Amino acid sequence: MLLSSMFLSGVAHAQNLDAQRPQIQAALQAAESGQFDAARYPGLATHPLYGWVEFAALKRDIDTLPTARAQSFLKRYQGQAVADAFRVAWLPALSRRQDWPTLLASWTPTSNVGLQCAELNARQAMGKADAQWTADAQKLWTGSGKPLPDSCDPVFAILGAQGGLPPALRWERIEKAAAEQQPAVMRSAARGLPASEAAQANEYASFLETVTPRALNWPRTERSRKVAMYGLMRLAKSAPAAAELQLPQYATALGMDETERGKVLYEAALWTVASYDPDSARRLNAVPESVYDERLHEWRVREAMARGDWRAALAAIRKMPKTQRGDSRWLYFEGRLEEETGNKAGAQRLFQEAAKSATFHGFLAADRLDQPYALCAWIPNDSAQAQAAIARDPAIVRAMELWKLERVGWATSEWNSALTRFDDTQRRIAVEVARDNGWFDRAVFSLGKAGGQSRPEELRLYELRFPLHHDATIRREAAKQAIDPAWVAAEIRAESLFNPKARSGANAMGLMQVLPGTGATVARSQGLPWGGAASLYDSDTNIMLGTAYLRQMLNKYGTPYVAIAAYNAGPTPTARWQSQRPGFDADFWIETISYKETREYVARILAFSVIYDWRLTGNALPVTDRMLGRSGGKRKSFTCPTALVPKS
Repeated sequence: MLLSSMFLSGVAHAQNLDAQRPQIQAALQAAESGQFDAARYPGLATHPLYGWVEFAALKRDIDTLPTARAQSFLKRYQGQAVADAFRVAWLPALSRRQDWPTLLASWTPTSNVGLQCAELNARQAMGKADAQWTADAQKLWTGSGKPLPDSCDPVFAILGAQGGLPPALRWERIEKAAAEQQPAVMRSAARGLPASEAAQANEYASFLETVTPRALNWPRTERSRKVAMYGLMRLAKSAPAAAELQLPQYATALGMDETERGKVLYEAALWTVASYDPDSARRLNAVPESVYDERLHEWRVREAMARGDWRAALAAIRKMPKTQRGDSRWLYFEGRLEEETGNKAGAQRLFQEAAKSATFHGFLAADRLDQPYALCAWIPNDSAQAQAAIARDPAIVRAMELWKLERVGWATSEWNSALTRFDDTQRRIAVEVARDNGWFDRAVFSLGKAGGQSRPEELRLYELRFPLHHDATIRREAAKQAIDPAWVAAEIRAESLFNPKARSGANAMGLMQVLPGTGATVARSQGLPWGGAASLYDSDTNIMLGTAYLRQMLNKYGTPYVAIAAYNAGPTPTARWQSQRPGFDADFWIETISYKETREYVARILAFSVIYDWRLTGNALPVTDRMLGRSGGKRKSFTCPTALVPKS
């Protein structure tokens, strides 16, 4: 009876919020335009989002806002995300007014460097520039080598005038700025050094911009060697041959050690191999093993693969650190390379290990073994009472309403605020609440880790992490275009996380991130309706045009894996990759795509397609057939190879 009453109460509350949504939207718009009058919005004072309406109104006039109103707002909404958002706007306004007492009274700790400097300015103005003030200011000064906000200039001017920036601290910032490739910061930090030291610091800054033989006469110190290394590393990114040619003279003159020389050679190799330049193998071999990291280990494998040198690629994998070599990607490719070099038994052992992973390479390995796919789904069975409690949490209520109003930044602030109070079970249930409200990306951003700790068992929450929405439209449009619906769903998951209002910096829009020009062209060529760019925010329209575009890509490129690469990278790089490695097996071709984004994208879409096939049908087309466009083979079943299924 109690649960029934709670459910009915929750439904009534949700219906009331639905009814009030147009009014709260109008109130927010009025507040942001300076036309909000509370009397025109009766009943909203108790609405969960009224604090955000007030925030929007106050923020508009933040520089003339009476202190009493601001303090009243902070007090009334203490502990809520809206108070934190207001404080971020209010403190800089107080700094501009130089209202230092109010700034200190309103202060709370923050990672915002500009606000930290505002607080230091306030303390100094209030006569509190004590030893702790000096220590706090010095910590900011040496915190990084990147530029700091203008609000920090007075702090460091006073710190320097008081003797708080001795040469050692100035050099510490200069050295960090050199590592960050920030010559302007180096010059700024050098202004308080003795003349001879300032001249040397400026010489160092100039070398980062233009490598010059004057460095051959620098003092033979660790600092000189580091700056020379940073300058040559920068040169190696744009002109690998020049950096490689000039390195020996600087190394000899300044006494650079193997690691310092190796880091320059590392950059020369990296910026060569990404284009599979003919000098790639030589430059990779010139880098000392002690300087290799996971990134360069991977490129050494790919470079050998791109040349079809299977033994060199296998040797490169065997040089990887144990943890990297044990990743499903490299277990699979070590197996493939063992196959190519004649060790069938060794390949089978590696495939067995890789196939335990529900990833693209794990699925490929299972195909080599002709065994089911490993997928251990966790489907919790939480009580209705627990779910209702999270759904009623005030911050979650506000987050869901803000999401529905397309106030994503504010919604995320409320969400993050709620999660700081939740345990793992509550956090997971919150993701379920978000899913039920159409906010699907919370599963990606909120599962698998918490409080800086890994939560690998949460990655088995496949129904949350791979939502099925608009599935009727997906099936219909996929059938029209003779496209696998699992592929369409995978594209939506990868492109927009099922957010119909998603928009990229390149103006790709909607679920499948269709560019307006592409949408218009596809609509015209297919005889489909086109209502302009805004129509791409309509889910049915977007799926219709996006699926038709996938069909065009497939018709043009012949196989799904190349079509997927073209969907992400465009025709020009795709044509280059095809001409560079004609006749390559699909798995090797995908792994040797030179763009990291596209390489990962193709693997991700193919893996997602398998998982969506499981969600749609309960089994799956083998990924080996899928990427080649073969659809008539035996379908795969799924199995959990361990008993480690999390309990709800």
